[in-house]
Formats: sequence, C-alpha cells, structure tokens
Amino acid sequence: MREFFIHKILKLDLDILPIKDWLPTYSKPLLIAGPCSAESEEQMLSTGRLIAQNFPNAIFRAGIWKPRTRPNTFEGIGDIGLEWLKKVKQDTGMLIATEVATSEHVEKCLKAGVDILWIGARTTVNPFSVQDIADVLKGVDIPVFVKNPIYPDAQLWAGALERINNAGIKKIAAIHRGFHSYDNGPFRNSPKWELAIDLKAACPQLPVICDPSHIGGNPELIPYIAQKAMDMDMDGLMIETHINPSVALSDAQQQITPLQLKRSRVRSSNSKIIN
Repeated sequence: MREFFIHKILKLDLDILPIKDWLPTYSKPLLIAGPCSAESEEQMLSTGRLIAQNFPNAIFRAGIWKPRTRPNTFEGIGDIGLEWLKKVKQDTGMLIATEVATSEHVEKCLKAGVDILWIGARTTVNPFSVQDIADVLKGVDIPVFVKNPIYPDAQLWAGALERINNAGIKKIAAIHRGFHSYDNGPFRNSPKWELAIDLKAACPQLPVICDPSHIGGNPELIPYIAQKAMDMDMDGLMIETHINPSVALSDAQQQITPLQLKRSRVRSSNSKIIN
C-alpha cells in the first residue's frame, strides 16, 4: 500500500533586524570560531590570537557551562571562563559568544559583557527553559542565536525563536547543527538540510548559520559540510577550533586547530567557504 505524506508548511513571523545593521563587521560568510569548552586561560588566549591573526572579523566562541549526556564528565569550567573570554576580547578585539541554558547563565554573561549568547540544542528542545531565558532577556539589547533542537522538529526550533523575539530581542540568528536520528549516516548529527530550508523559507530575513563541527563530528567532513551550507546561501559558519584538539576536555574528535582553519581558507579561496 502506497503511503502519502503531507508536508506541513512552517509559519514564522519574526520582528528582527538585518544582521548587517547590528554587526558592523559582518561579511558573508560570518565566521564563529573557538574551542568547544574553555579549559584554561592560556588555551583560550592562544587559540583566540591565532584565529584573530587570520580572521580579524571572526566571533570567538567557547562553552563555559556544558550540558553533558552523562554525569562525571567535564561539564565546563564555570564562571572563571567568563573572565578568560573577556581577556580574549581585550587581547584580540574579537566579539565573544557563549552558550546559555538558564536564566542565571544569562545574568552572569550580561554582567561579564559577553557580546552574543546562543541557546544550545538541548535547551531549545524544552519550551520551559527557553521561556525562562526569554523572561530574563526582556529589556536587554543583545544578539541571541538559537540552535536547532536535538530532534528534527522545525516547530520547536521556530517556537524557541519566537519566544526570544517576543521578549523584545530583534538581533536573532538560527544555528543549524544537525539532528539526532536512528541512522545519521557518516555524520555525528544528520544534517536534514530540508529543515533549515523550511526555516529560511518561513522567515527569509532570518540569518542561518551552519555548525559543520557538530553535524560532521569529524574534521574531514567540515569542508564538505561548510561548502554545502554556502551553496545553500547560509549566512555563516560556526567551527570548533582548539589550539590542541588531542587534549581537549570535550568534543576532541571534532575540533580543528587554528592552522587547519587557516588552511581551509586557502583551499577554499575560489569556493567561498571562508572569506
């Protein structure tokens, strides 16, 4: 018996500002680079300096609090990492970004002067958590990026964006980092490109940034995924970059060095992966 599937059209009406209006250094593709996790002051500064040498308009990212699947694993360095982020900004001039999962995280980041916040996939999946973050952001003027939920549910992704927008945040972008499924093929997380396409079609003015590190889970797949994202006219890339991935305390297998990031730039000079 033949089965018929009806594609439900995603509706998304956001009141947002064009990225070029709130990010003066923006050029396409936007690059967000830095380690999965802040581990030490030296690690942060060394990585940040090498990224800034080759990509002065990049945004530096690092996780401070890490939501892990299992306990007794590295769950982030905690508040001291915010001080290291601030030192990277002072030393390199790059904007700094980190993930928030609670209202307390938001308050600490605002106090520390973090430039951009992002909501991770494990948080996006929970509307209660997103609403808590949205509530504490009311009256605040800061860019917020929203990763897709772990599971392939475009409505959840759209709902998280709406909650943040309803709090008065107009500087918004979505991050496509892939989805958990039974069979991810060669990827860590199945890209399911069609969901990112649906989101962009529902809100053409929404910037969509691809996270090849989490989709691929393997440095060898990053160039392919990044090129695919650029071919789809996405607005930027978030690439996990560590001074020495082999000793990283989280996601060691998917991070690349600043030198590898630079080489990707050289190899892709004619294919627009990274400007």
